[in-house]
Amino acid sequence: MHSVDTVKTRLQGQPTANPPKYNNMFHAYGTILREEGVARGLYSGVTPAMSGSLPGTTLYFGTYEYTKRTLTAAGCPDTLAHLAGGSIGDFVASFIYVPSEVLKTRLQLQGRYNNPAFISGYNYKNTWHALQMIVKYDGVGALYQGYRATLMRDVPFSALQFAFYEKFKTEARKWEARPDGQMSLHIETLCGGVAGGLAGFLTTPLDVMKTLLQTQVKKPANASIGTTSTGTVVAQKYYTGIWDGLKWNLKHHGVIGGLFRGVGPRVFWTSLQSALMFVMYEQALHLQDNMRHFGQWPYGSS
Repeated sequence: MHSVDTVKTRLQGQPTANPPKYNNMFHAYGTILREEGVARGLYSGVTPAMSGSLPGTTLYFGTYEYTKRTLTAAGCPDTLAHLAGGSIGDFVASFIYVPSEVLKTRLQLQGRYNNPAFISGYNYKNTWHALQMIVKYDGVGALYQGYRATLMRDVPFSALQFAFYEKFKTEARKWEARPDGQMSLHIETLCGGVAGGLAGFLTTPLDVMKTLLQTQVKKPANASIGTTSTGTVVAQKYYTGIWDGLKWNLKHHGVIGGLFRGVGPRVFWTSLQSALMFVMYEQALHLQDNMRHFGQWPYGSS
């Protein structure tokens, strides 16, 4: 799904100009593929994305399951337990995945090295070079640039995603009424996809701000990019925070062009990602249950 995420990042972070370089998801996908290729264009930033994915997801799901089961066993309502589990799981994982997200987002927006097709304000040779340059010129703290915006996006996203999924799963099991009490594969996939899509849609404004805060360069003395249809120069906006960015984008670009910029690829990405994730997640839980039941390793001596 990384190429779709790259398209989303480009749509959200492209310089203000009229007409814009990318009109929509499909136009952006085709343009990046044609101008920059697959590896250095659509899949730029894939290395830090995968590097942060394994440890981040391990912490995320481990914390979610532990929190959910502990709260449920203590008599907490299911929906509240799912919301809390998703939120706390994301917070714990954020210390690992936010630095990888900063690297990934900057490399996605930049595209290939010395890229003539897109101006981003950054020009890194690779992931290691990006890490070195960020630490050297901006300090280690820059790896957590946009940390609050990332948490404000991901904590509600995770909470909503799991709450929606658990609710849909409960209703689907009642509707299917299978003897084993489980969902069929296509219903399981549908529940995960709809849950991820809804959560992705509702948190898009925060995702836009996360992208803009993580990729903006230091405040310029006087910088301008692009022109309007009348030929007037458009100044580059420097965002001082999440609220400042939300108000400015709403005022100057409206709801769709400002707050929900890139909503198409975001919903597409979160839907498919969640569908795949929850199917694999449920299969892993089923496998563990069977291993416990039969006393297989590591749950028994056999």
